[in-house]
Amino acid sequence: MAERLMLLDTPSLYFRAFYGLPDSLKAADGMPVNAVRGLLDMISRLVTDYEPTHLVACWDDDWRPKWRVELVPSYKEHRVARNVSDGPDVEETPEGLVAQLPLIREVLASLDLPIIGAAHHEADDVIGSLASQAAAPVDIVTGDRDLFQLIDDATGVRVLYTARGMSKLEAVTDVTVVSKYAVLPGQYADFAALRGDASDGLPGVSGIGDKTAASLLKEFVDLDGIMEAASNPSSSMSASIRQKLTAAADYLAVAPTVVNVVRDLDLGTFESRIRPLDTDHEQKLKKLADQWNLGGAADRVLKAYAARG
Repeated sequence: MAERLMLLDTPSLYFRAFYGLPDSLKAADGMPVNAVRGLLDMISRLVTDYEPTHLVACWDDDWRPKWRVELVPSYKEHRVARNVSDGPDVEETPEGLVAQLPLIREVLASLDLPIIGAAHHEADDVIGSLASQAAAPVDIVTGDRDLFQLIDDATGVRVLYTARGMSKLEAVTDVTVVSKYAVLPGQYADFAALRGDASDGLPGVSGIGDKTAASLLKEFVDLDGIMEAASNPSSSMSASIRQKLTAAADYLAVAPTVVNVVRDLDLGTFESRIRPLDTDHEQKLKKLADQWNLGGAADRVLKAYAARG
């Protein structure tokens, strides 16, 4: 069987699981377990339907790195519950989900599934580094369009996009990005910087939306080419667009560093091959399933793993 690495944008998936299943799913002590059960069922479906040979749960060790905030202070600012001076800020997260995060990690460990994060970096950066350094084709499972920048048909990197739900996953390739946004995946980060992204607190350039950003990238290739044309009165760029870009020059000088995912993290070595669980891990998962009322979700993921043997 040809090798294929699957990278889970774990925060994106557990948020989706939490909001996708009712919080009436509870353990005996009353703690909701909807995110845990939903995430397990996502993993079962992904392993069964897409048949990866390797699987990694990528984690946010820092969901809002200060080095990004220093460049663009509004970055994810609307999602901050509490600022922390000597560590990651606290993200605004429902209490019912916060309570489940330790159990999510424990359940993933019982699957012998590596949970990989990096200090001062987001899960996106872990995904970017693992995908860029992979020797095999890669499936990235996420609801975050920022990761479209990693798509590359030549190296077999695609995104399994969850925006419409797990039953309607969209395999996003070069052609998909071009047809939707009229830019290449390699241009997507510059495209996002230009048009902005309210969900990440990126202001973008006032007066420049999707169509204008795409047309600028089509003509001038990348942000460097666009800004060079903006500084050249004899270029084909209109005066009004030149004025908008010039007014946003300070933002555009730093935005690419914020929007581009990191691709060169040294994440060490770890085993990510999917195989049937050994007795110790299987018993640990079954014990957690009984203790926390995980229902058939644990059985389904065990079955999916056993089929990969």
